[in-house]
Amino acid sequence: MHDSSLILVLLTAIVVVAVIAKRLALPYPIAFVIGGALLAFVPHLPSFQLDPGLVFFIFLPPLLYSGGWQTDWQTFRANLRPIGLLAVGLVIFTTGVIGVVVHALVPQLGWSGAFVLGAIVSPPDAVAASAVFERFSVPRRLEAILDGEGLVNDATALVVYRFAVAAVLTGTFSLGSASLAFVGVSLGGIAIGLVAGYGLVRLTLFLRTLNLSDSLIDSAIQLIAPYAVYAGGEAVHASGVLATVAAAIYVSRRSNEMYEPEGRLIANAVWELLIFLLNGVVFLLIGLQIRTIVHGSSFLARELWIGIVVSLAVIAVRLVWAYPATYLPRFVFAGIKRREGVPGWNYVFILGWSGMRGIVSLASALALPLTVRGGQPFPGRSIILFITFCVIFVTLVGQGLSLIPLLKWLHIEGDSLEERELEVRVAALRAGIARLQSLEPTFDSTEAWEVQGRIVGEYQYRIAHLLGHIDGSISASDVAVDHQLQQEALDAERTEVAHLRDAGEIPDEIFRKIQYDLDLASERLT
Repeated sequence: MHDSSLILVLLTAIVVVAVIAKRLALPYPIAFVIGGALLAFVPHLPSFQLDPGLVFFIFLPPLLYSGGWQTDWQTFRANLRPIGLLAVGLVIFTTGVIGVVVHALVPQLGWSGAFVLGAIVSPPDAVAASAVFERFSVPRRLEAILDGEGLVNDATALVVYRFAVAAVLTGTFSLGSASLAFVGVSLGGIAIGLVAGYGLVRLTLFLRTLNLSDSLIDSAIQLIAPYAVYAGGEAVHASGVLATVAAAIYVSRRSNEMYEPEGRLIANAVWELLIFLLNGVVFLLIGLQIRTIVHGSSFLARELWIGIVVSLAVIAVRLVWAYPATYLPRFVFAGIKRREGVPGWNYVFILGWSGMRGIVSLASALALPLTVRGGQPFPGRSIILFITFCVIFVTLVGQGLSLIPLLKWLHIEGDSLEERELEVRVAALRAGIARLQSLEPTFDSTEAWEVQGRIVGEYQYRIAHLLGHIDGSISASDVAVDHQLQQEALDAERTEVAHLRDAGEIPDEIFRKIQYDLDLASERLT
């Protein structure tokens, strides 16, 4: 199959899988991994070999940058201890335990190959957990810990992965040298990311000062930035992963002063589509990569059961780690117990059960070199790919689909920021009114006073509406009726504008501008 035809098949498959996921109310990552598994069994499809050297550079930077951008820095910093125990301690622990298990099951991989696989499957995927939690409210601290873990653990796992792969390629490994290098590449990556983020902020503001930027240019720079930062970190032998994450967090904190509203709206849509497509492409590509294994004579007798055993071991290791990592610090340091309380066993179980593996593990497996020194094939590359896919499938589908029923059974209830959000909206509206009132001495026409009065009246109405939500005088049914009537009015506007366009009374340019405004108004109702 020609490469262009394969791209068409993959994109079509992504849409088909997404439609099925929508129909079955499945999170997209779960649907994609099921689709990739089914693709491996479809007859007459070609095997596909992706250049390992391009895998990390194509897929990782935008995924890491997106994760860093969405990180809540305050909650991340407040939960740094549990995040560190999971993102560093658990990743290293998982790599070691799974390495031992794999070496016992597949001794031909050798210790280095076994630890390569351990590093590949050690980091859970924050995107997968978030996709499930979107459908069920969970405690904010639990979600913040899992999001923070997913952001940092990739860096830990990929640094360990690089050293393990190097050990396979060279046949040598030094724990002391690797430990020092781990610290060096990590700190270097963070430093490079912060410098790059600062440079990106200054560049964007400089272009705005000269009136040389718009929403499209800003979006293009945002798409280039993760690749440039990642490549820069790798070029100086620092952690490109941490560089990309650090830059994203820094730029995200400054985005309100960097970008115009339209630029932020467009960028959000662009990034949401990009991450969606990258997830779909990687999961479907792995199905083409493992076709030779699933159609092999020893698949059911050997490879499949090894993949299942390793998957169960990955789940067990996280659960074993979760309880002492939660309770031991509180036992040793009384201040932690006083400050944070003691979570129930059910909360800790959900923390341990939320270790779904995803796209970073897939990308790491796909990025394995094809050959070692002397041109020999990388030992056990195919079985490593297959076991990785098994772990992702079992954790994403098994744990992912069982997570919501477990949350209900264990009576885990979420907490909401809705009231705080309403209070902030009221404060912002009052600031807007105060600003308009401060401009009154500059008014030199009746038109200015009339416009100001109209705007202040609209703001006061919105404040009263929001305060009604806070004090409970406006019920959920009142909100539903309000939104329904507003949507009916917007639909009528949209129909009238479309009628005028179809009748030839207005050009498409006017139609699209008004439609854009109406779409923004509809979006505010959701």
